[in-house]
Amino acid sequence: MKKKILISINPEHVQNIIKGIKKYEYRKIAAKQDIFSIIIYETTPVKRIVAEAEIIDVLMDSPEELWKITKNESGISKEFFDEYFEGRDIAYAYKLGKIKVYDEPKTLLDYGIKAAPQSFVYV
Repeated sequence: MKKKILISINPEHVQNIIKGIKKYEYRKIAAKQDIFSIIIYETTPVKRIVAEAEIIDVLMDSPEELWKITKNESGISKEFFDEYFEGRDIAYAYKLGKIKVYDEPKTLLDYGIKAAPQSFVYV
């Protein structure tokens, strides 16, 4: 059964996802289970769950190859990408589809979660 994950994303990137500038969410670790959606927790100063993004695909490749594939819709700089994946052999990217912005942002406790996840948590 497909699941959702909740991930923490900083406000700048959240806004770029909502605006459609950032179509990929990069991660050092990918969910092992089959997921169909990312619930977006916007970090400080917002500290709220603000949106949900459909996952169209999960890409896994070397950082160099992944950048070649995703750079035009990355919403981030090459420098930021390189710094994030420094020393990694494998990089992951969730290709984002439809974005649903919540009318009323939610709290982590609304999902029974006590603290913002470092990487992700299944919901």
